[in-house]
Amino acid sequence: MKATYKKYILDFKMPSGTSRGVLTQKETWFLLLGDQGSWGIGECGILRGLSVDDVSHYEEILKWVCKNLHLGQEKLLAALTEFPSIQFGVEQAFLSLQSKTPFELFPSDFTQKESPIPINGLIWMGDEASMLSQLEQKLKQGFQCIKMKIGAIDFASELSILRAIRKNFTPDEIELRVDANGAFSPTDAMEKLQQLSKFELHSIEQPIKPNQWDNMAELCQNTPLPIALDEELIGVFSVTEKERLLQTIQPQYIILKPSLVGGFGGCEEWVQLAEKYNIGWWITSALESNIGLNAIAQWTYTLGNTMPQGLGTGSLYTNNFESPLKVSGGKLYYSAAKQWKHNLIEDLCI
Repeated sequence: MKATYKKYILDFKMPSGTSRGVLTQKETWFLLLGDQGSWGIGECGILRGLSVDDVSHYEEILKWVCKNLHLGQEKLLAALTEFPSIQFGVEQAFLSLQSKTPFELFPSDFTQKESPIPINGLIWMGDEASMLSQLEQKLKQGFQCIKMKIGAIDFASELSILRAIRKNFTPDEIELRVDANGAFSPTDAMEKLQQLSKFELHSIEQPIKPNQWDNMAELCQNTPLPIALDEELIGVFSVTEKERLLQTIQPQYIILKPSLVGGFGGCEEWVQLAEKYNIGWWITSALESNIGLNAIAQWTYTLGNTMPQGLGTGSLYTNNFESPLKVSGGKLYYSAAKQWKHNLIEDLCI
């Protein structure tokens, strides 16, 4: 068996605003395995400034993986605990290599019968006009669950947008989720939650910055709307620490991104603990290309979670990989009629 890797820069179709700034490009890395004429591919999707493995020697770790394939998947994953995005790439690459085709990692009704996954439509931060324009587009596309990024423009404008949505659509017609990305302070968070609760939201993601367990626990205990932990889970590696976090904070939901929390294995540990403590959960991609998104979507389908998942990011880029994934009517499909097409895939194949 041999291995190589390649860096790839994804270009956003339009600048995408978050509370940590505006994104125009996204760096990702592909891990390629080859063995006796078969090949496998995995995406190591790093988010600079957010991933716990955003380190200067990231490429050196990929080189180490390629030189130490003889250790086997289990030992590699154990050695990569502090590099969750690379763990995820390793998991994908081995599954891809061992599969009948490199891109069908989890055969199911999703890949074979076009059984869809319900997903949320994502509205990026921007001025009020641009956010309302995005909303109109998502509604035309048939989304019944909308996730809106908040925390970058003034709070009054964000409330105005939510008010406009609720004026026209009841909670039964449109489920609204908001993601604060830690934009609120512990001192004003509860007041803002109270104001947001008037719009009958499904949930709010990460109202305050992570690693403030006591403050977050108090919010979760007294919140007028459900709170979902997102960034809070990043960098929590051991099962013991994961359980301590959930016991301490007792959130209503957790959101799992394989690239950020240790791949499929890391997510499954979180799922087991969440269900132990009656905490809801759903899966979200972390701006991967269609290669990583494909792996996440196929795995997500096998989990049987019927809530809308956060898997609608495949259309964000100008230079993504053409794939069988398609979004229609607010759902993600794997269309057997569509093929994987991109010169890079051919170039990368060992």
